[in-house]
Amino acid sequence: AYAEAARMSQPELVAALRDLLGARLVAYLGRVSETRAVRQWADGTRTIANPEDVERLRIAYRAARLITERDTPAVAQAWFQGLNPVLDDRAPALLLRDGELADVGPQVLAAARQFAAVG
Repeated sequence: AYAEAARMSQPELVAALRDLLGARLVAYLGRVSETRAVRQWADGTRTIANPEDVERLRIAYRAARLITERDTPAVAQAWFQGLNPVLDDRAPALLLRDGELADVGPQVLAAARQFAAVG
């Protein structure tokens, strides 16, 4: 998932993440208030200006792919929004959206790996 996420263009990344997590959750992770922005990102008619927001979505995609390798997209959506004991009972989506990526990115990916391995 790492190599795939690294090679994807912004529109490809957003479209793939939207397929896994839904437009509303991608909008939340991308720090926009409307799903129209997500559609425009996926269509390539609008770009994500902040490189950190792009990286935030790449990390979310990697985590979602880890989970959906053995579970459904609905499970991945629930995982992102639910309180996670590995993350001190914080929701992965909230951490990715509001936290320092250098700190929370590895934590979220580790939690996703653990969930994918154990369930």
